[in-house]
Amino acid sequence: MNLNELFTAYEWVSAGEAAALDCEAYISRKTGEIHWSGEGVEEPLPEDVDDEGLYVAVPHKSEFDLGRSLAIRFVEEHLPGSLESVHEYFRRRGAYSRFKALLVHAGQLEAWHRYEQAATEEALRRWCEEHGLMPC
Repeated sequence: MNLNELFTAYEWVSAGEAAALDCEAYISRKTGEIHWSGEGVEEPLPEDVDDEGLYVAVPHKSEFDLGRSLAIRFVEEHLPGSLESVHEYFRRRGAYSRFKALLVHAGQLEAWHRYEQAATEEALRRWCEEHGLMPC
């Protein structure tokens, strides 16, 4: 299982909900090939894609704890003086836009992107192991 391809499929699946699209992706347990479904995808899914012994659905970001709690951990490590403000952000709507504005103001946006990507890759590695897939 190619981790870069899995990351792309994960982003596809996760972005579909935000754009009100029905984006899905499935990994063949036998070949590691990813099969895509959604707007603009021409190739149909395999007929037996619902067989969990043969395919596993690529997870949506909501299946991992990579939202609010990850942002809080980042702030604890990189901007501890802003922790109270960030907790307040996440008590109301629009938290991520305020959080990202704080990161830009503090010069930490790129560090956040690296941190988030590393956490996502680690979560995907664990997910692969749990589903009997070998990430590379």
